[in-house]
Amino acid sequence: MIVELKYDKDADTAIRQIHENRYDGDLKKYFGNLLLVGINYDKDAKGANAKRHSCVIEKV
Repeated sequence: MIVELKYDKDADTAIRQIHENRYDGDLKKYFGNLLLVGINYDKDAKGANAKRHSCVIEKV
C-alpha cells in the first residue's frame, strides 16, 4: 500500500502525485495486490457533521 496525504487539496491530487513521481517504481516486481491511497484533510471543515477528509483508493 502506498499512501499520500494532502492538506487542503483533494484526494485525486494525492493519487496523481503517486503516479507522476512513480512512487510504485520499486514495487513493480511485487506480485501481490497493491493499493494506492490518496487522502486529503480539509482545513475548512467545521461543525459536527462536516466532512474532514476525503479518500481515493486505486488498485494497481
